[in-house]
Amino acid sequence: MLDVIMAGVISGIVAYTTSKIGIAGTILGAVIGAMLYQIMSHYVKEPIENVKTKKIETRIVYVIPLLIIIGIEIIYIFSSIYLKPEQIFNFLENATNWTLFRSIGTGLIIMGIYPLLISENIKRSYGYTVLSVGVIKLLNGFIDANSPLVQLYATYFVEFGFIISLVVIAALLYVTISIIQESIVINHDVGENRS
Repeated sequence: MLDVIMAGVISGIVAYTTSKIGIAGTILGAVIGAMLYQIMSHYVKEPIENVKTKKIETRIVYVIPLLIIIGIEIIYIFSSIYLKPEQIFNFLENATNWTLFRSIGTGLIIMGIYPLLISENIKRSYGYTVLSVGVIKLLNGFIDANSPLVQLYATYFVEFGFIISLVVIAALLYVTISIIQESIVINHDVGENRS
C-alpha cells in the first residue's frame, strides 16, 4: 500500500517540478521523490512490516490526509492575518482552480464513508465526524456560487468563517489523535505478544 502511495506522490512531485522548472525539474523531482521514498520506507514501511498488522497501516494512510487538511485550515486561518500564509493559501486555491474547499469537502466525505462501510480499522464514530466536517467544507466551498440555496447559508460562513475553521480543526484533530493513540495501543499490544 505504501509503495502505491509513494509512487503517486513521486509522480506528482516530478510532474509539478517539471511544470515549474522544465526538464531540470524532472531530474530534481525524481531526486526529491527518491529521497522521500527512502525516508518513508525507513521510518514508516519497515516499522509497519515489523509489527505485521494491517490496522496500523490503514490508520496511518487514513490520518495523513487529515493532517494535511488540518495544515491547510491553519494556513487559511492565518492567511487573514499574515501575508505569507495568504500567499500559500492563494497558491493552493490556484492549484485547485479555486475549488480548494470543494475538493477538501469531497475528499472528507469519501473518507467519512469508508469507516461507515468498513469499520474494522477505523471506528464508525470517526467516520461520522469526518463526514460531517466534509459536508461543512463542501458547503463552504460553494459560497462563491450564485445560487438561491447558497445565499441562504453563505452569510454564516462569511460571518463565522474563523469559528467554523476552528471547529473543523478541533474535530479533525480529535479524530487524528484518537486514531494515533489507538494505533500506539495496537502496536504496544502486538509488541508484548511477540515477547
